[in-house]
Amino acid sequence: MFRSRETFLMFQFAFYLFLDIYTFFGLRSLFSKQRTKNIFSAIYVALSVYVFYCFWAVLQVMRSGNVFSDTSANWELGIMFTAVVSKLVFSIFMSVHDGGRFFYGIVDFIKNKITNNTPEEGRNFFPTRRKFLTLLATGIASVPFFGMLYGITKGKYQYTVSSLKLQFKDLPEAFDGFKIVQISDIHSGSFDDPDELVKGVELINEQKPDLFLFTGDLVNADKDEVNPYIEIFEKIRAKQGKYAILGNHDYYGEPELDEGATEKDISDYWEDFYKKFEQMGFNLLNNASEYIEKDGQRIALAGVENWGASRHFPKRGDLDKAFENVQDDDFCILMSHDPSHWDKKIIEHKKHVNLTLSGHTHGMQFGIKMPGFKWSPVQYRYPRWAGLYNEAQQYLYVNTGFGFLAFPGRVGIWPEVTVIELEKV
Repeated sequence: MFRSRETFLMFQFAFYLFLDIYTFFGLRSLFSKQRTKNIFSAIYVALSVYVFYCFWAVLQVMRSGNVFSDTSANWELGIMFTAVVSKLVFSIFMSVHDGGRFFYGIVDFIKNKITNNTPEEGRNFFPTRRKFLTLLATGIASVPFFGMLYGITKGKYQYTVSSLKLQFKDLPEAFDGFKIVQISDIHSGSFDDPDELVKGVELINEQKPDLFLFTGDLVNADKDEVNPYIEIFEKIRAKQGKYAILGNHDYYGEPELDEGATEKDISDYWEDFYKKFEQMGFNLLNNASEYIEKDGQRIALAGVENWGASRHFPKRGDLDKAFENVQDDDFCILMSHDPSHWDKKIIEHKKHVNLTLSGHTHGMQFGIKMPGFKWSPVQYRYPRWAGLYNEAQQYLYVNTGFGFLAFPGRVGIWPEVTVIELEKV
């Protein structure tokens, strides 16, 4: 529909301009005294100018580089989204009220024409807005407004532990009580507060994991985004090691041969990126596997490169290659970034995978997630979008992400640290 993100932003700007004007007159109708109206108008216009500046600033970043790798632009995106969503909610409720006023006014006007009644001088056929309904619309719109403001100031670093126990008949006895900690979607280019990130890493270490697994999207696009945080992630500790895979965003920014890059340039580019994982102490499993051993017994850990059902995402995951050195009867854990891979390829694969760990969805960073109930708009695109799923005697767990992207916050879907304890039955 839109040829570029820039065109989409311009459309969003025009749409927002309409919402902004409509909201202005709606809120202004709440005030009866002219002096109060003037004060409100001055404050509203000043705030609107700042939001329009945010649109302009984001547009400039889009023209010159990657908006997702600019922390300032991420903040401005957050302000934009907050303003658009809040005013959209207000406008929807007010338009229902105004639609009723308009319909009543047209009927009244036609009725007077048919009956040849002469209306009173200065009579307005359209009823005035009801203050109560305008206040109701304002109250409803304030929920996403304050919720999103909280999300971009506090919620994006509100790290939350999700703990569960999974039982398996074929789990080696030595691994009964084995604890896995998973995070996903770090998106290091979005971070703006290293001290808060340190708290997240400390929370990971407090879980005392036997095995730490990271399921992709270390960066937004620029591979050097993670450089300021390498020492922080290096401090993660796990008895049996730390392992990682690549997500779709980890492929963005790759040089292409038809743009003048040589094969050596591409090779060096990836080698430099892989070294960043090494510096953090992460063992990168690119369509590969390793055995985790304990008390003379072992389980297989495999990892694939990104594979997403969407045509927009790389399909570099190779299950056959990842399981090349895995025995048919091995208890197996697989890391695959995109949960759509599970439905399309993993469930029906000849190798039985006991547990697949994914991420990618972020839970859209907006929704509700509580024991017994979860909802997010992302579920209409990804049926497996958060938490645990079980099919064909195989488990999938989808982590809703450790970082954030585009919208610089989280509302209801907090950054997640998953703790999975394996049990032998």
